[in-house]
Amino acid sequence: MGITGSIIVYVMIWWIVFFSILPVGIQSNKEIFKDSFGGNDPGAPKNPKIGKKFLITTIITSILFIMIYYLVNNGFLNLRNFLQ
Repeated sequence: MGITGSIIVYVMIWWIVFFSILPVGIQSNKEIFKDSFGGNDPGAPKNPKIGKKFLITTIITSILFIMIYYLVNNGFLNLRNFLQ
């Protein structure tokens, strides 16, 4: 796997993991705001903790990428062999 392919695989895995982790632990403001204030969405989360989710996503993605990179370089995930 070359550098370009590695970057593409890492970014794709990162976004998939990020969107999977994004809804975890979300609490809405529906209980707090009984009345509607202008410009405030009642379904918006109180504190989405994006920084923490970026860090968790990066750690999980790095572990998954290292496993995939190992399998590809050792020939366990060689698509060309399966297609012959």
